Amino acid sequence: MELHTDQLEIDPQAPRTDRASAPRWTAPIAGFLAALTAVCVGLFTAAVADVVSPLTAVGSEFIDQTPKWLKTLAIDLFDTNDKLALQIGMAITIATLALFTGSVARRRSAVGTTVLLIFGVLAAVIAINRPTENIVSGVPPLLGAVVGAALLKSLLNIVRQSDPGVAMTTLSRVPNDWERRRFLGTSAAVVMGAVATSATAARLNNGRTSQAQNLASDKLTGAPTSGVTPGLVVSPAPAIPAGSSVNPATPFITPNKDFYRIDTAFSVPRVRLDSWALEIGGRVNTPLRLTYDDLISRPQVERVITICCVSNEVGGDLIGNAVWQGVLLSDLLKEAGVQPTASQVFGTSIDGWTCGFPVQMATDGRDAMVALKMNGEQLPKDHGFPARMIVPGLYGYVSATKWLKKIELTTWDEAVGYWIPRGWSRDAPVKTQSRIDVPKRGAALSPGPTSIAGIAWAQHRGIAKVEVRIDDGEWREARLGTDLTDDVWRQWIIDWDAPVGQHIIAVRATDNTGETQTQNVARVDPDGATGWHTRSVTVND
Repeated sequence: MELHTDQLEIDPQAPRTDRASAPRWTAPIAGFLAALTAVCVGLFTAAVADVVSPLTAVGSEFIDQTPKWLKTLAIDLFDTNDKLALQIGMAITIATLALFTGSVARRRSAVGTTVLLIFGVLAAVIAINRPTENIVSGVPPLLGAVVGAALLKSLLNIVRQSDPGVAMTTLSRVPNDWERRRFLGTSAAVVMGAVATSATAARLNNGRTSQAQNLASDKLTGAPTSGVTPGLVVSPAPAIPAGSSVNPATPFITPNKDFYRIDTAFSVPRVRLDSWALEIGGRVNTPLRLTYDDLISRPQVERVITICCVSNEVGGDLIGNAVWQGVLLSDLLKEAGVQPTASQVFGTSIDGWTCGFPVQMATDGRDAMVALKMNGEQLPKDHGFPARMIVPGLYGYVSATKWLKKIELTTWDEAVGYWIPRGWSRDAPVKTQSRIDVPKRGAALSPGPTSIAGIAWAQHRGIAKVEVRIDDGEWREARLGTDLTDDVWRQWIIDWDAPVGQHIIAVRATDNTGETQTQNVARVDPDGATGWHTRSVTVND
């Protein structure tokens, strides 16, 4: 007679049988598989519906609600891998809760269903309330929770039927043992199904992103329409002089693959190029709505600009130099007609992130732009595709909106950027800084001639001088690479006849206003780190 698992129930008064109980590990595994199924069903459903995935919604909400000290700690510990660390942390947390829930549910079956449904409802509420999302975004986590709960009940019935105290209303097909093959077979099927659904979801999402990027690439390199050449550069970047690169450790132009990424996006926002448009509104005379075609049909400028993150510690690597191509922000604002009452340019990304900077910094002649290309390539998805803001001389947290969706002209009271309520300064000009790249920290050197080299930056002011000091000696002026513009870092190098012993190398820079970077050490918050970068080296005999 076939066993119907839904007829099983625990009877504490029932006599023990001689059937072997399922091992203790089976219930936690059942919980884990149920959670895995819930997550994968949610991912698949979200991909099909083209809405935010439950994991992305919850991860993004966690990032938004994380206190400032924890964000700073995450960047300090994981640098540009902070999102990967969060994803791994979420996976470990979900797995741990699932294992515990399955273990408890073996004796209290309602616990498993309740926990899964509660998490499904919470994820649904979070997803619905994310920027640009709607009620449809709540369906994937709810459906995933229902399917996961049903699977958990089914797996636990297999596990529990041989437990002491279970009253059997039908005969077991394996009366003297728990149904090992059935449990393992079901588990294997669940794992394969999870892999298949998650892989399908990834293909759907990646396919949409690739389709959007390919479409953008075709538009940028397409044939002229209506007499306009797409992506036509009317003002190319100045040629990079041969003497600009004097630092053997750091390329003058940072390759896209090596360019730092710091943002609050748990995953790259979804982009549909056919429906994407940049809106410019607020305190303007003529609101604009510019499609991707509109932007690429406008005259393009090309500029070499160094950008850096306010979270960059003294000597840190959260800085990069690239050739950016796009439309000058001042031209767009002139067309829109900025009203005299506007004091802030306020950018909003596709995923709802915001920042703002003074209007005059978009109209004072600096090459602030809506960038569409980076180092000759279509803007990479990790760096803001389809468009991002670049403003020379300002830290990115107040200016460099990636995945740009909207620009509003506002007052400081009308809109507040993402990081300002979290304790960061409203005003964020880049500070004069310098860094030693060679020799490496703790390097063991041979005595005699060697080189010390690095970079220095003071965007929109430019670098006039870099000085190096060994131990308590005199400051010596380094040789600078050829100056390109004030918005670009300068490389530097100095010769050193290294004597045997341990030495401390220090560097400082002076910008074109005559200001020398301070020795005073300050944290990255609220408006950027200060202090001299030093390196300790050993010269062996």
